Amino acid sequence: MTKFIDQLNDEQRTELKRQLAIYRQGTQEIIPTEELEVKIAKSIIENKSLKIKLGLDPSAPDVHLGHTVVLNKLKQFQENGHTIQLIIGDFTGKIGDPTGKSIARKPLTDEEVKHNAKTYFEQFAKVIDMDKVELHYNSKWLSKLKFEDVIQLAGKITVARLLERDDFEERIAYGKPISLHEFFYPLMQGFDSVELECDIELGGTDQHFNILMGRHFQEKFGKEKQVAMLMPLLEGLDGVEKMSKSKKNYIGIDESPKEMYGKAMSIPDELMSKYFDLITDFTLEQIQTMKEQLESGSLHPRDAKMLLGKTIVRMYHGLEAAEKAEQDFISVFQQGALPDEIPVVDWNGDREIPVIDLLVDLQLLSSKSEARRMIENKGVKINGDRVQDTKLTVSITEGLIIQVGKRKFVKINR
Repeated sequence: MTKFIDQLNDEQRTELKRQLAIYRQGTQEIIPTEELEVKIAKSIIENKSLKIKLGLDPSAPDVHLGHTVVLNKLKQFQENGHTIQLIIGDFTGKIGDPTGKSIARKPLTDEEVKHNAKTYFEQFAKVIDMDKVELHYNSKWLSKLKFEDVIQLAGKITVARLLERDDFEERIAYGKPISLHEFFYPLMQGFDSVELECDIELGGTDQHFNILMGRHFQEKFGKEKQVAMLMPLLEGLDGVEKMSKSKKNYIGIDESPKEMYGKAMSIPDELMSKYFDLITDFTLEQIQTMKEQLESGSLHPRDAKMLLGKTIVRMYHGLEAAEKAEQDFISVFQQGALPDEIPVVDWNGDREIPVIDLLVDLQLLSSKSEARRMIENKGVKINGDRVQDTKLTVSITEGLIIQVGKRKFVKINR
C-alpha cells in the first residue's frame, strides 16, 4: 500500500500534507493513521474521491452544535472533492443503538424515522452541501437478509468481542439485562460498511466500538478496510456534560441569532479553544493565532468569546444577523439597555401578586423554589430595579418589564 505514497510527485506530496493537516485538526483518534495517509495518496494519484461514511439513527430531530463536530469534518472532506455517504438507519433504528445506555433503547417506528430524517436533512444543509451527498437507507440491504445470512454474519464475530463494549460490561457488572437483539446492532452497522465499501467512517468517540465493527466485517468479507476517525464529544454550556438537549446545556443550530449569541457568551473560558477547533470555520492558522494571543494576554477572553458568538451566528444566520446579535448583546448586557424586542404577555390575573408567583405564572422560572433562588442570587429585575425581597408583592401595571437572568425579558400587557 505504501507504493502510492512513493509514487507521489512534489506537488502531490504537498497536497497530501495539506489534506492530512485539515483532517487531523480537532480529531481525537485515527485508526490507523498510516492507512488514512495511504488512502488519500491513492485518491490523489487515481484522481478518485474517497467514500466517507456517517451513519445516523435519527432518534431525535433537533441538531445542536455538538452534532456539527462531525458535520464540519464531513464538510472538510466534501470541500476536497470526496464523497459523503449518509446512511439513515431506518432498519437499525428499529433495533436501537445500545451505546452509552444502561437499558435497551426504545425502537423507532417507520413514521418516526421518516420525520426525524427529513428534519435532519434540512438542518444538515446548513453545514454540508446535501445536493452532493449520497443518501442511503440501510433497510435497502438489511431487510433483504435471510435468516441464514444473519446466522452467517453472526458467525464472523465472537461473543467475547461483543462483550468488550463498555456499556455491555457495565450492565453485566450491575446485573442489568442485555437483550439478544442488542448484540446485532454493531453487526448491522458493520455490514453497512461492507455493502457501501466505505473508505473512512466518522463518528464521536462514543462510537469507537461500532465503527471498528466496520473494519472487522470488511476484512471478513475480503474488502479493503475503512479507517475510523473519532471526533471528541463537545461539552455543553455547563462545561462538564456532553452537549445534550435533555441536559439543557446546548446551542441549537435552528435557534434565533439572539439566543445563540447569548448562550455562546456563557461558554466556560477554558472551552473556547475547543469550540473554535471543532465547531467554527476558522482555518488552522487563524485558530493558532487566536490561541497564542489568548496565552500572551493580547486577546481578552471576553473578546474571544464575543468573536466565537458572532462566528456561530454568522455560520447559521449570516453576517448581518451576527452583527445585530453582537450589538444587541453589547447594548443589553454591557451597557444595561433593554433589548429592542421584548416578548409581550397578556395579563388577566390579579393586580397584586407575590413576585415568586408572578415569575412562575409567566413561565420565566419553572418552580417557586427556583424563583426564590434566582431572587436571592440577585438575578431578577422589575423595570430595571433589582428585586431584593423574596416576599415582595408586585403591582401589575401596563408595560411592566420583568427580567430574569441575562436573557429572559417579558413585558406585561394589561
